[in-house]
Amino acid sequence: MWARHLGRVLGLRPETVGTPDVRAFRAATRRARVLRLAFGGAALLLVGAAAAHARGLDATKPGLVPSGTTGVAVVDLSLSITDEDYSAVRNAFRRLIAENASIGLVVFSDVPYELLPPGTPASELRPMLRLLVPAKAGPPVNPWVDTFRSGTRISAALDLAHGMLERDGVRSGSILLVSDLETAPDDVPALTRTVERLRASSIDLRVIALSASSDAQLIFSGLLQKEAFAGSAAGGPPTADSREVSAPLPRTLLALAALALLALALHERFGGRLAITGSERGVA
Repeated sequence: MWARHLGRVLGLRPETVGTPDVRAFRAATRRARVLRLAFGGAALLLVGAAAAHARGLDATKPGLVPSGTTGVAVVDLSLSITDEDYSAVRNAFRRLIAENASIGLVVFSDVPYELLPPGTPASELRPMLRLLVPAKAGPPVNPWVDTFRSGTRISAALDLAHGMLERDGVRSGSILLVSDLETAPDDVPALTRTVERLRASSIDLRVIALSASSDAQLIFSGLLQKEAFAGSAAGGPPTADSREVSAPLPRTLLALAALALLALALHERFGGRLAITGSERGVA
């Protein structure tokens, strides 16, 4: 109504169709108003949902710990870890700290040890950065240099991480394995069973491969889906300092945007105004 009066004041009158039987269009007017409100409201809701969903998207790279999960970092400190690997492990710790992840920590060689329980702020990893240095780089500040580092049994470390998540009642758990993937030959059957149990329990297992041999990569490629190695070139195992990854297509966001456009189109198609005038007054 106010828009019609404003148009008259400005000398702008909408195109109208004169008719002496205005009352006959009242039902159509109500129907158009209902459709206009329904489609307009739906469009607004869909735009709001798309905006809320877009806020949760990360267009750069995914976190080392999947969003919405409590993770356990499982770090290999066996004798096969090279000097270059220490740098990669430190980079992984720095990324976890920067992402403010909620984690637990297991270090292992042939025997695993729980250092941090699940749910610990990743900032607690910062004091450990000075310990993750090769022995020849300085004084033996690494407490695992002489007594702890031995062979490698990855299955035992993953079993411990799984048990920690179950013990603390974590419903959405994940495990980040940081290792060169070299395990004892007789550990491969146990490792296969462990990975199958993790898959059955819906725990997300991700891997940061250090200086992995082709045989070790082949074993893990057969055990895990390609997505477990996200962030690496050509789909192979990633390194801790991988910087760019291809972001997944935001299908939900695209679907919400398409539905919002459809609602606007239906609003214009079925809720458009038809100005009808009687002798003195009009109904819109």
